[in-house]
Amino acid sequence: MGRITDEDGISLPTVMVMNISANTKTYTLNDGTFSIDAFPEDELRFIRPGFERSSIKASYGIDKYLNIKLTRVAEEIEEVEVAKITGDITKDSRAVAKVDKGKIVEDAVGLPQPVGKMRERPAEVKEVLLPIILGQLNVQGLYDLVSGDARRMKRQYKYDDLQEDISWIRSRVEDEYFTKEGIPQERISEFIEFSFVNKPQVRTFVRAKNLTGALSRMEEAFPIFAERIKASKSQK
Repeated sequence: MGRITDEDGISLPTVMVMNISANTKTYTLNDGTFSIDAFPEDELRFIRPGFERSSIKASYGIDKYLNIKLTRVAEEIEEVEVAKITGDITKDSRAVAKVDKGKIVEDAVGLPQPVGKMRERPAEVKEVLLPIILGQLNVQGLYDLVSGDARRMKRQYKYDDLQEDISWIRSRVEDEYFTKEGIPQERISEFIEFSFVNKPQVRTFVRAKNLTGALSRMEEAFPIFAERIKASKSQK
């Protein structure tokens, strides 16, 4: 058991707590507390949008209460361009009203901006085989491919990204938004993942940090998922 706070000691709800070894997860409550089953050698990871990821060995929490602090990710403030004022009301109003049409389209579509993550890049087959043909040997890359580490790494990164996108929505939307549409509380994360697959634009908007766009597309998946729930209950 433990509690997660920010640098100022403020409790952080909806932090995703993952047991990487057991492939299980839970979320912190409103007071930042959490509980998750783990063996001493398991790795626990803590993920919340806007904060740096943190990991510890479960052995650090044996026979004691864990107090985890997450650090906020520094965000750059966009540069604001101030229009020149001439004194002519007609000209000045037009200048202030000018809008980048490309930006409007980008915001409407929700194009994701490139975001860099500090990750070890999995070895690719061509990057390993080509040096061998040229008489060179990438020992680490060859080991990663043969042992399956590269494949596992890709799967883990894909899983991490999925959980982070799901957590991004859950940290911003109350459960009632989903439950009033017939989605059981314990299946909300499952529904969000379903919407990513059924309505791919939902995830595109999530990665663009466009919540309004994501929810507008997600609503189209409500009746489809609700029908699946009904069908599964009728088969029991």
